[in-house]
Amino acid sequence: MKDQIKAHVKWQVEAYVKSKKDHENEHIIKKIESFQNRNAEIVKVMANTTITDRKQEDDHTYVHYDVHMQYLIKQKDKMYMEEKLEHHLASFYKDKLYESREINQEDIILNQREIEAKLNENDDDMPRISYRYDRLKAVQYAEKWWNSYNPAYKKFEVDCTNYISQCLHAGGAPMRGYPNKSKGWWMRSNNWSYSWSVANSLRIYLASSTAGLQAREVGSPHELMLGDVICYDFQGDGRFDHNTIVTGKDALGMPLVNAHTSNSRMRYWAYEDSTAYTPNIKYKFFTIVDNP
Repeated sequence: MKDQIKAHVKWQVEAYVKSKKDHENEHIIKKIESFQNRNAEIVKVMANTTITDRKQEDDHTYVHYDVHMQYLIKQKDKMYMEEKLEHHLASFYKDKLYESREINQEDIILNQREIEAKLNENDDDMPRISYRYDRLKAVQYAEKWWNSYNPAYKKFEVDCTNYISQCLHAGGAPMRGYPNKSKGWWMRSNNWSYSWSVANSLRIYLASSTAGLQAREVGSPHELMLGDVICYDFQGDGRFDHNTIVTGKDALGMPLVNAHTSNSRMRYWAYEDSTAYTPNIKYKFFTIVDNP
């Protein structure tokens, strides 16, 4: 079974390298087109497969496995590595593989329980917490934990915003507002503010905060710097579903981002290859500002 899974993954890897746009996997087609639209080339693809679970039901066997994908990208004279952890389910009948599909973690983002932050910012009665944002430390944290989880923090099923909040805090952004869950930005033990863990709430907080962690919205992803934040409204309905942090730039100066839930590293910011992507997608671009 392991050999059959490896053969299936190898077949997909070859599709990327050979840019087979007639491949039956829609995700592969989207990714190939995304790179071609940016005049970028997939030079090499590496895949490391790990079986995580196996279940037997009569003649049927179901195998969960992870694939650590690494894409070596060339764009003009610049080379960089994009990475992503994919979760798959393989189905066997009498030890023969008849189906293997990716479990789309990004679909979980759209199905999370709706929590609306009732942000009533009245910062006049709150301390003006000073800080200087260390972008390097924020990016270093994002790189260290892109595919794992810091045990000092709670892990969420929809972990994208929790991960971004940790990165911002590692860069020096101070927590404030405890214990009011709908005010400020904080996590303590098994309690946290909505803005720390909910995508739409962090977007509201970044747009409105005048103390502690602060940000300024800009009109273009090209204006973002390392350590800045992009918010995603996949359905274009005004409620933002996902957040990423800028950890690099491509050869055209456009952001490459890290994210959790569907753990990704140095991914192109637009998410056009995402299963959650729709033509109605909207973005918010926030640059973190110092409060000296």
